[in-house]
Amino acid sequence: MDTLLLMLVCGGGYLIAYHTYGRFLAKKIFKLDKNAPVPSRELQDDIDYVPARKGIIFGHHYTSIAGTGPIVGPAIGIIWGWLPAILWVFLGCIFMGAVHDLGALVVSMRNEGKSLSEVAAKYINMRVRFIFFAVVFLSLLIVIAIFGVVIATVFTRFPESVLPVWLEVPIAIGLGWAVYKKSANITLSTIVAVTAMYLTVGLGAYIESVRPGLFMLPEFSWLPATGLWVIILLIYAWVASTLPVTTLLQPRDYINAWQMFIAMGLLVGGTVVASLSGNLPLVAPAVNLDLPAGTPPIWPFMFVIIACGAISGFHSLVASGTSSKQVSKETDCQFIGYGSMLLEGFLATLVLVCVAAGIGMALKLDNGTILTGQAAWQHQYSAWIGAKGLSDKIAPVIIGAANMMGKFGLPEAVGITLMGVFIASFAGTTLDTSMRIQRYVISELATDLRIPFLANRWVATSLAVLTAAGLAFAAGADGTGAMKLWPLFGSANQLLAALALLVVTLYLKRKGGLKFIVTAVPCLIMLVITNWAMVKNEIDFINKANWLLVIISGGIFALALWMTIETLIAFFNPTQPVES
Repeated sequence: MDTLLLMLVCGGGYLIAYHTYGRFLAKKIFKLDKNAPVPSRELQDDIDYVPARKGIIFGHHYTSIAGTGPIVGPAIGIIWGWLPAILWVFLGCIFMGAVHDLGALVVSMRNEGKSLSEVAAKYINMRVRFIFFAVVFLSLLIVIAIFGVVIATVFTRFPESVLPVWLEVPIAIGLGWAVYKKSANITLSTIVAVTAMYLTVGLGAYIESVRPGLFMLPEFSWLPATGLWVIILLIYAWVASTLPVTTLLQPRDYINAWQMFIAMGLLVGGTVVASLSGNLPLVAPAVNLDLPAGTPPIWPFMFVIIACGAISGFHSLVASGTSSKQVSKETDCQFIGYGSMLLEGFLATLVLVCVAAGIGMALKLDNGTILTGQAAWQHQYSAWIGAKGLSDKIAPVIIGAANMMGKFGLPEAVGITLMGVFIASFAGTTLDTSMRIQRYVISELATDLRIPFLANRWVATSLAVLTAAGLAFAAGADGTGAMKLWPLFGSANQLLAALALLVVTLYLKRKGGLKFIVTAVPCLIMLVITNWAMVKNEIDFINKANWLLVIISGGIFALALWMTIETLIAFFNPTQPVES
């Protein structure tokens, strides 16, 4: 019953926060106006700027920010105990992450849907545009290259997910065609599309059971399967990110959102049924004092490792990249910006339930032994899971989720396929959204520098793909080169959140009064935590003589420090104008 109570308290808390603090931010701080001009209508081009229904853009925004972050982060962060992990997810999400997402979305919309790099130039100065651009470009570069590897790993580990993930593309295109070209009923179209998607999940599981390995790519001496998948995925991302958003991006993300809702519903139902039957106790320690060797200290690293679900700088890129160009009226921002982050927080809560309780239902070892209760959790977390490969990081979530879904009589093979498709689909959404945002960033900078050739969407996208491919294959043909920079991503991502909050704080300061406090306090907290983590990482990189990471991490730290100083100067400038 403790597990059920934990889920209900968190879920109820998110609902209360949306209707209280979220409404306060929307009405009193940002003063959202349903009649205000918005970029999706003022700059409509039917490629990137397209006004969308609130539910559809919510689906795009939510699936783009969710990705695998709220799955992997909590699965690692619970090593310090479920209590600190759940407190960070719950409180961080309500008072920091959702504020960050809403602020980035609104500020971008009120500046022609431009990225925060451009907005920073307006509210701070021209120099910070290039500082912000450098941090954003590197962060997106790592995301694009890494998520190609993530999907490739999932396809290799769960080949039954390959068919349904790729069949999602024609299903999404069909949905977009029906809704936008034929004005089909959106409810009926949604039911048909989602049903078709789940039929492909069953088909993938069935084919893998009768023809194991059918969807495995061949291994070549000069190009491993992961490398070939990365190439295929980057080509797909190039195509997807140059198409009009209504062709693939919106409908695919919308379908994925429903996939998420159904998966979350199954996990909620599994939690209720298992808890009422007394089969779902919290087997993870509330606070873990017996940490395995190699585990970093909880301060500051838990707050960097558990990013999505609490606060994540990547969200500001989505909010000011794709979403701000599609929101049809300002008042939708509370639902899309603040609401989607709260739902992501609830997803992270369910992930914590899977790894804190669900895994205790049954953990089957390679030798056939089945562990239950605390023995199962201790076996899974007997070593620092953050140092393991992706498969080991997501295994506790998949096992726990499959156990809980099994309470509905769902076969284990189908449950595992569902989770494999779930993770690969969301990683794919993050991949093509990131590629599109990288194209926006390159195009904006090229326009500022008066290089029109580079601002072209096909050229800018090609540059984004080629730089990601260069990073992916820098260490060999397996396409995992970006993993060398992965140790930087956590702190760089959270640093990006702090920098985004800096920009929003300056925006609110320009409005007059003390409104800026709601973003200034989270900004200060994130600056302290992320810089603390970066300094400790820098010391560790030096001790290990990892000079590549020393140079890049040190460069990011210096740029962030520079931007912070520039922002403080602008903040305390007595001649700074106040906007009406």
